[in-house]
Amino acid sequence: MEALYGRQIVMTKEDQDTLDCTYQSRRGLFIDSKITCQRCGSHFSKEIARLPTQDYYCPYCIQFGRITSQSYLVSQEEKENPPRLVTFTWQEMLTPAQQEVSCNVLSNFQQHKHSLIWAVTGSGKTEMIFAVLRYCLQNGGRAAIASPRIDVCRELYPRINEVFPKENTLLLYGNSNEIYRYNALTICTTHQLFHFYHAFDLLIIDEIDAFPYEGDKRLAFAQKNALKKNGKYVYLSATPPTHLLRSLKETFCIEKLPVRFHKRPLVVPQLIWYENWKYCYQSNWKIKKFIFYLKKLLQDNNVLVFCPSIYYMQKLYTKVGEFFHSSEIECVSAQDKYREEKVQRMRKGEYRILFCTTILERGVTFDHISVIIMGANHNIFSKSVLVQIAGRVDRKGAYHYGQVLFFYNQQTQAIGEACDEIKRMNRLAKESLFV
Repeated sequence: MEALYGRQIVMTKEDQDTLDCTYQSRRGLFIDSKITCQRCGSHFSKEIARLPTQDYYCPYCIQFGRITSQSYLVSQEEKENPPRLVTFTWQEMLTPAQQEVSCNVLSNFQQHKHSLIWAVTGSGKTEMIFAVLRYCLQNGGRAAIASPRIDVCRELYPRINEVFPKENTLLLYGNSNEIYRYNALTICTTHQLFHFYHAFDLLIIDEIDAFPYEGDKRLAFAQKNALKKNGKYVYLSATPPTHLLRSLKETFCIEKLPVRFHKRPLVVPQLIWYENWKYCYQSNWKIKKFIFYLKKLLQDNNVLVFCPSIYYMQKLYTKVGEFFHSSEIECVSAQDKYREEKVQRMRKGEYRILFCTTILERGVTFDHISVIIMGANHNIFSKSVLVQIAGRVDRKGAYHYGQVLFFYNQQTQAIGEACDEIKRMNRLAKESLFV
């Protein structure tokens, strides 16, 4: 029964009696003085999770289906798969810097070591994992690339499919159209890892520092469950937080790359004081400064305008619509059911201006783009978010004078640290042997 290989499915005792294969069964909830959920690792008191039947349930992972004290997590030990031929069609060349990181990560995996690829935005992290993916698959292994962001998974899927065209790659996220099937290569959101148990020989976590993964103990628990006992991690990040680097120091090989593949430096943000940014949509006078800079950027590139909230984005979008033709501008957020279509249309150049929330802070690439952050001092814009947003500019192709503007009315630690990190990475890149 391949559907159980490396999966954990919630079943009752009666459900298990209908299975015609060997399987492993674990209690869904471990009950002692407190209750521990075996699916998400949460600990909680009996008082907050008692059902009218006097059974208990886990309130923390209920979005994946209710698990109670009468439930079991059923899985099946995966069969050993022999080495095989893997079709690999990528014809491009890695830069010397990328090649060194790629070789190191492959060597680490072969020596049963975990890796962190700490590489600046636009350095080509995806291309640097091709070698270790190919090796894992060729040796009968099972691999997954997981990201906290649905949009990152959607971006990765066609790229991986193109490079490994015969792998029948599976794409899984909350509302995806695909039904689970057993396969060797999976791309999924980190939340989908709750459904796996001892499944992967290689688990690549892209954007390890991104919300909602960062700081979520339940997602970290799911990730550990999804890895085989002898499996290995490869983490990818352009902005790993200090606490993560400290926690990985003894157990991970850290492969650092400060150079973008085209060898141009990261674009350093321009800090522009804007006293009325919060209320600039209220009058033509208050919006005047924004319109001036926006038109200036549009002379060379299209523009992404990052906003601190959906409410603010919609207000700003409506006001700016008074100055531009409706066909030139659009807005998008995580609540937008047409967000994938809008991003594709922006990528094709059908819009000149796209207002967005932090949904587009990472994992997406646009040609000929400049960036504005409205209210860079807002607390939603952490150091890593600011660095990631700045990294949307000049990612590929010829140089097109892309700029990054931080509009702010209060200096914050995040703004200072983001600018310092970008400048520091540029210095490291300049000093690198590969430049």
